[in-house]
Amino acid sequence: MQAFEITQLMQKQLDSGESYLEFLKVPDLSMGLYVLPTGGLDPQSPHTEDEVYYILSGRAKIKVGDEDRDVQAGSIVYVAKNVEHRFHSIEEELTVIVFFAPAEYSNRP
Repeated sequence: MQAFEITQLMQKQLDSGESYLEFLKVPDLSMGLYVLPTGGLDPQSPHTEDEVYYILSGRAKIKVGDEDRDVQAGSIVYVAKNVEHRFHSIEEELTVIVFFAPAEYSNRP
């Protein structure tokens, strides 16, 4: 078993100085904690794996392909592989659990 506590993950991410902290990686799944500051920019580009975002806290918008929607604590967003997407208009610091299936970069050439 692997188990995680969100408060410990948040501290580890903060200590790292990075916006993304991968905390689980097995062949068919990876998970990470992604934090974007109020007014921040999301620099990501499409991934070669499917993703699910679970918003723990904050408020922002996400653009996926041609669709745009508000997200907040409790929002869950699925993004298919190779689809352009990014968070924007971040009104409150955004804390997100990210799930990749299979594991992030597994399908990268």
